Amino acid sequence: MATQQTISKVNGIDLDVLQETVSAIEKNPGLGKCKFRASNKWINGSHNRTRITSFYGAGQEMEHRQPFDLYADEPPVLAGDDEAPNPVEHLLNALAGCVTTSMVAHAAVRGIHIEELESQLEGDLDLRGFLGLSNDVPRGYTNIRVRFKVKADAENTERLKRLTEYSPVLNTITHGARVDVTVEPK
Repeated sequence: MATQQTISKVNGIDLDVLQETVSAIEKNPGLGKCKFRASNKWINGSHNRTRITSFYGAGQEMEHRQPFDLYADEPPVLAGDDEAPNPVEHLLNALAGCVTTSMVAHAAVRGIHIEELESQLEGDLDLRGFLGLSNDVPRGYTNIRVRFKVKADAENTERLKRLTEYSPVLNTITHGARVDVTVEPK
């Protein structure tokens, strides 16, 4: 007689799978080392395409079920054709997705049920830095605001906010990462 395995899901997160991953990494910390990749090809003007197909995780190369294409462009005011979000909008998307995922997954592990969750993000950027018009102006965002609206037990609101601290994208933005750029002839 076959036994049925009970899958416990909280907030849509499969806790059995997540716990298996956590246990494996606890036993072998090297399994936590990952390399995520993206390749980009310029199309024309400000329009370009990034393709994501695979990554390294759990000690092995892994293929996504399908390749993902992400396009970027600039609005007409920056000489683009507005064919796609611009890169700083993609950064807001990455931040929104990562803090949401971090909050939901860590809440699930802690037994905090979330019925609804949405966020609004807004960032301040002075184009004088990007356009090279001023060396006194940063070339990127100077402030980003993330505002969540959540339908969950009110006593968990502050706990949910703290769970965003597990977000890799949030930590990369707030603490920085070394970026090595090379340019070579094709």
